[in-house]
Amino acid sequence: RRCRRPRVAPSNPCHAQSMRTRDLTDIPGECVMKAETISGYYAADHDRLDELFARYRSLKANEPMAARATFDEFRSGLQRHIAWEEDILFPVFESYTGMRHSGPTAVMRAEHRQIEHCLDVIGKGLHEGDGATDDDDARLLSILESHNFKEEQVLYPAIDHQVTTGERDEVFDRMARVPGPKD
Repeated sequence: RRCRRPRVAPSNPCHAQSMRTRDLTDIPGECVMKAETISGYYAADHDRLDELFARYRSLKANEPMAARATFDEFRSGLQRHIAWEEDILFPVFESYTGMRHSGPTAVMRAEHRQIEHCLDVIGKGLHEGDGATDDDDARLLSILESHNFKEEQVLYPAIDHQVTTGERDEVFDRMARVPGPKD
């Protein structure tokens, strides 16, 4: 249902055959790849997160404990993704454009706050035993679809166009140093 590019990355982005990659081995407990582009890596991570959210929703009615564990995994992954963007990727864009308090990254940051609010509401409901989060799930999904589309169609390609190979590699190196949920 997402109105964006056709899926080219498999469910595990570490096995993506459509992108030339190099494994980053210094991230404990998680296989992360170094893609040829910022767009390629972040879009694959969006796909991975989308699949976790879909799995959570499919488990919710009949397997609430598994649904909660899957949601927690999704939430941790999305929080790390947001940290990567806000702490590493967006400053690169802003250094080229001078736009920090306006422009696309300001919009993305505002949307991240909406996403985090939804994650908190859903997480609280699930951990209190209230599986009636369908409206909140739908709101989060709506925000994420629009948000990811803007990032994948505008922001990431703009960054790919601006950065040198060395700067891109530095982005990936810095991402590798951000602790994951299990680190």
